[in-house]
Amino acid sequence: MDLASCPDSHESILMEGALGTRLHREYRVQFDEHVAMAGLVYEAAGRAALTELWGEYADIAQRHGLPLLAATPTRRANRERVSASRYDESIIGDNVALLRALQERTAAEAYVGGLMGCKGDAYRATDVLPAAEARAFHAWQADLFADAEADYLYAGIMPALPEAIGMAQAMSDSGLPYIISFMIRADGRLLDGTTLHDAIQAIDASVDVPPACYMTNCVHPSVLYEALPQPFNSTKLVGDRFWGIQANASHLTPEKLDGASELESSDAGVLADDMLRLRTDKKLRVFGGCCGSDGTHLEEIACRLTQAG
Repeated sequence: MDLASCPDSHESILMEGALGTRLHREYRVQFDEHVAMAGLVYEAAGRAALTELWGEYADIAQRHGLPLLAATPTRRANRERVSASRYDESIIGDNVALLRALQERTAAEAYVGGLMGCKGDAYRATDVLPAAEARAFHAWQADLFADAEADYLYAGIMPALPEAIGMAQAMSDSGLPYIISFMIRADGRLLDGTTLHDAIQAIDASVDVPPACYMTNCVHPSVLYEALPQPFNSTKLVGDRFWGIQANASHLTPEKLDGASELESSDAGVLADDMLRLRTDKKLRVFGGCCGSDGTHLEEIACRLTQAG
């Protein structure tokens, strides 16, 4: 399977729905204090829950004839956190192997991604690494994913440009195709104030192999619908390079959502309509779910995408 050729044969691409919020609330599994969900690969209940959730999302993709982008739950399994945990570097390959086993069982066109994340707090842009330091820091994880033969890399919830540049450089060096996904606000900027256009322009210019595309995740579709038309983002570059959203099912801001005691989730049909509007009006191509989403949301999204042709 070749992720690079996937967009040539599919107008729409489905990305998985939420894992973290569902694992916590539906399955009541506990996450490791250092590597969060990545440690579940070593627990029977965790492996079973991940397999069931990924299987549900793969079945939805198969029913609707859409390719599926799935990713290992390894955003927090960076070099520093793994070193502080009871695990070692094999945690990366073991997570890839678990997701690969699902890929081999499903009839869906599924791709195994290696999820990576910023060193600090993605929702507040704290402890942001400068580009050169970020390149060295994230190369450890990117290279392990390459050794495990992941299909692609996915940088999730990147809130600040300097670390996103270094992350992209490390991913480019790995030889794997990759996607950079930003944390953005309705004003059309990353949390550090960088415009979406400027972020894409800077990253594309700083790497030997540019990302396959850019996205946002962990925001509601309404946020993106305000962000993209901002004058500084209404450019050909953004139109050509920004492809998708892995959407929250809640309107709450990242800060409020991160600290909420109760999970907020909108109606699946309403969320799917919001996503289809982004496809129709903004020409987005990659659609998935993040916090508050589940199989019902992804099912409705897939229905809208396939009905639209």
